[in-house]
Amino acid sequence: MNYLAHSFLAFTDGQIVGQFLEDFIRNKERFSFPKEIQDGITLHRAIDTFTDSHPAIHEAKKVFSPLVRLYAGAFVDVSMDYFLANDLSLNSQKEWKDHSLKVYRVLNENSQFLSENFKRMLVKMEHDDWLYNYREDWGIKFSIQNVLNKAKYLEKDIPVFQAFLDHKEILQKCYDDFFPDLLAHAKAENALLQLER
Repeated sequence: MNYLAHSFLAFTDGQIVGQFLEDFIRNKERFSFPKEIQDGITLHRAIDTFTDSHPAIHEAKKVFSPLVRLYAGAFVDVSMDYFLANDLSLNSQKEWKDHSLKVYRVLNENSQFLSENFKRMLVKMEHDDWLYNYREDWGIKFSIQNVLNKAKYLEKDIPVFQAFLDHKEILQKCYDDFFPDLLAHAKAENALLQLER
């Protein structure tokens, strides 16, 4: 999953920090953080493992695999954030905006735990309000281009965004089949983490 999903599936402020940190730390570093942040890191990993094994995600990858092969999962993750940001059954538009602002605030308040690379990215994320703007086609286009720019073995002009537009209905169905299962799984994993306290 991508940034919006991971932040939405965090159940405490500390878990928000951990969910974002996971992609920026080595495994052994996780134990240097407070327990609540460690829980976020653990939850991030549980979410990714569940996502990678879900049949609807396997279907969604077929949209992008012909263009980007093994990178398909990264573009599915970005695409799912678009449908999540537009899911008014979970949050109203204002609530999604409030969620985005809360995430930026929490991350800034916990900047002592963030790497310099992450801090630089956070400045851009907050300035352009990535989390809220995933709801827009241009927001997802921007995110897709970011993935292309960072990918070592992909050309920068592969028409991934056009594939997203051309298969939006299929991807929406994949999201609808997938996200309720992921939400239930994340809640169950969080309940287990709370029992360990």
